[in-house]
Amino acid sequence: MMWSPSRAPEDRIAAVDALRGFALLGILMVNIAFLASGYRMSGLPEPGFDSGLDWGVRWFVTMFMENKFYLLFSFLFGYSFTLQLDSAARRGAAFVPMFLRRLAGLFLLGLAHAVFLFPGDILTTYAVVGLALLVLRGITPKAALMLAVALTAVLALAFVAAAGAAVLGLRVPGATSGGLAQALGADILLRGGPATIVSEHLHELSVIVVLRVLFQVPAVLAACLVGLALGKRATLKRPDPRMLRTLQWAGFTVGIAGQALHSYSAWSGSGVVLRLLGQAVDLVTAPLLAAAYAATLLRLLPRITPLGRMLAPPGRMALTNYLGQSLICSLIFTGYGLALVDKVSPPLELLVALAVFAAQAAFSHWWLRRHRYGPVEWFLRALTHGRLPAKQVQPT
Repeated sequence: MMWSPSRAPEDRIAAVDALRGFALLGILMVNIAFLASGYRMSGLPEPGFDSGLDWGVRWFVTMFMENKFYLLFSFLFGYSFTLQLDSAARRGAAFVPMFLRRLAGLFLLGLAHAVFLFPGDILTTYAVVGLALLVLRGITPKAALMLAVALTAVLALAFVAAAGAAVLGLRVPGATSGGLAQALGADILLRGGPATIVSEHLHELSVIVVLRVLFQVPAVLAACLVGLALGKRATLKRPDPRMLRTLQWAGFTVGIAGQALHSYSAWSGSGVVLRLLGQAVDLVTAPLLAAAYAATLLRLLPRITPLGRMLAPPGRMALTNYLGQSLICSLIFTGYGLALVDKVSPPLELLVALAVFAAQAAFSHWWLRRHRYGPVEWFLRALTHGRLPAKQVQPT
């Protein structure tokens, strides 16, 4: 039988919460490099950290973490969409207006997050993709999977075409970084006061918004469609062991091989063409490695129950913790607080990320012993349902 954490609401699936907590940890270990450095936001390594260990960490994060955990998080967004549909049907509630209010709340939270804390916000993307899920909610699982594969293939082919254009000497938008001057300017602004920090965030948003629409939205939608398909089949309630083993084999062979090539293209300094081809390979193989991670965790949860008890509470408060990660890192690295931007090495960044997540896990355990929802989850739930959630305080 699947384990279940104590005091979890009856309609929750423990595996979904644990997977979401696991994804949060991975997202933090990727995002912290971009929160801690103006160079990384400009697509460059931090020049002050050039040791073998520094480069090893960069390669490790790119190969095993970058673009995997936000896809896992997106998969869970699509899966949870089916749970919300089922819940509304059981209660006889009008789902569409309720979900639209939820998406509006996500968009506003994401916009504030992007402007004040982290331009790499994912919540605004989920708000946009959520509209597509609403339109496609009647799609069959098979059709959803086929559409996800088609979206991924089209995106990968677009990067291959861009690489071909670069070979011909044509300018490819977004293929080059902003350069050293931009990175230095970003560092100065991020060490300043709130006004200069917001100014830099707005500049970064203006640069990445087109790439986000063309790249991130379709990639997130593809992952959400896989979640939608598996959610309609209630796959995570009773995962098929054979399916999990297949995902592990595919992810830990083809996935790792592809990600090794992607990492080489990203950090070897071999030029625009290889970098674009590496992006194409990444689009195809990162989902495989993310699926292998999820399959491995699902196989471990029944065997190592403390693992589930550790990951599920931060997963139940995923929105609070996701925003909290950016707030804590902003207080550490920008002028909002200690202004340590580009003063912390990549290995130390990972240790900071682990410490932050451990603190969030402990806080989530403490909070959920007293409350049904996380603070931001409570706000979003109130907005979604148009009334204050009942029984916010847990019975003791």
